[in-house]
Parts: sequence; C-alpha cells; structure tokens
Amino acid sequence: MDNDTLARRFGELAAAHLADGCVRAGLAVRCAPTGLVARCAPTGLVALASGMRLAGRVIPVRHVGSVDVFLEAFESCAPGDVLVVDNGGRLDESCVGDLVALEAAAAGLGGIAVWGLHRDTVDILAIGLLLFSLGAIPTGPLSVGDRAPDALDAATVGEWTVGRGDLVFGDEDGVLFVAAAEAEQVFALAESIRDTERLQAERIRSGVSLRSQVRFDDFLASRERTPGLSFRDHLRTVGGEIEV
Repeated sequence: MDNDTLARRFGELAAAHLADGCVRAGLAVRCAPTGLVARCAPTGLVALASGMRLAGRVIPVRHVGSVDVFLEAFESCAPGDVLVVDNGGRLDESCVGDLVALEAAAAGLGGIAVWGLHRDTVDILAIGLLLFSLGAIPTGPLSVGDRAPDALDAATVGEWTVGRGDLVFGDEDGVLFVAAAEAEQVFALAESIRDTERLQAERIRSGVSLRSQVRFDDFLASRERTPGLSFRDHLRTVGGEIEV
C-alpha cells in the first residue's frame, strides 16, 4: 500500500479504528505511550496542532546529537514517508527544529514523529509540516554520542522498535504503528468496525438504545448460565462493535 493510498484510507478512519482492527486480527497494538507524569511532564506523543493526521511509511532514525543522520535519511525517502526519530524519550533537549522540519518538507516527507522533544514551534507551524512529539524545549542537542550501527534501520518509541517495514498513523488520540505486511487486513477490519459503529450511533440517535441493539439482556442471561462468557464473545454473535 503506497503512501497516497494510506493517507486516503486513513482519512476515513481514526487511529482508534486501526487499534481495534489490530485487536480483531490478534496483533499487538503498538501504540506510542501517552499520558502525563509528575509536574505535567509529557510521556506520550501528541500532535503539534489540533487536527494533524499522520499516515505513511516509517523512515527510522536513531538520533545521538548530530543533524547529519536526518540529512542522510532524507536521501532515501519517498514522498509521504514519515520520519520517526528515536531520541530516547529525552526531556532535557530537543532534537528537531525548524531547519530539519523545512528540509523534511522540501524532501516531500509526510511528517515527523519524535520520541523526544522539538523546538522552534512557531516556525514549524508556519512550515506546515505534521509533527508529533513529547513537547517542546528551547535547547537543542546537548552533546554528540556515538552513532549506532542501526541508526537508519530502527527507531524505538516507548516499548516498540519500528523499521522500514512499518507504517505510522497519528491523530488526536495518539500514534500507532502497523506492519506494512499486515496493513490491508487491519484496514479492512477497521473499516468494518467503523461502519458498524456508525450504524449503531445512528440508531442510538433515533431512539434505539445500545443495550437493545446488542441484546444486553440476553448477554446477562447467558452469563448467568455461563459465567466465563465475555461481552466481546456475545458481541461477535450479535454483530455489534464495542471495543472499549
């Protein structure tokens, strides 16, 4: 699936649908961490601006303080690819600023996801490049370390390590990674889940409760007879969708 197709199909979905598709397919749900810790320090990837939606092939980079690794990555990217930067989740320095963002946009990238911080927020917003990160800080890299042998082959985001065989998606709910080889299956399931949920929502608005749609009274009765019965098992028999 090329980047244009990914963007088009994701444009009709949410990251939540793709996450549900992964669950339905029995795949690991590889979400970038999200949330807050003490003193409101960010621990998850969030969009630089509301409404940003990211979709494309992963171009992984392990950053150790020098911008040349980004420039080298741009040499082998295709239009719509997404730079996924592993800066170890550091909260004491930024690793992406306006010049990297401008060069990425000029190279045709679809956006950047940073497991770390960025800076030059106003300039990046003016550039218009999609960017997800842990937040912003004024300082750039504080030191230069030794480059890893796989600096252009893999990037770790939270507990997940991704490479060029992966795709990345992001919206207001966060960032999700899906293996390219599994994308068609995940998209098909996600689109089916979306359609069913939309129908259920329309019926709720028309006065048909969700409980009646999913025959919740039948579930309660069945659970009395079979205590191990899960609600998801019941939903599979009635064609409903509630993933949370």
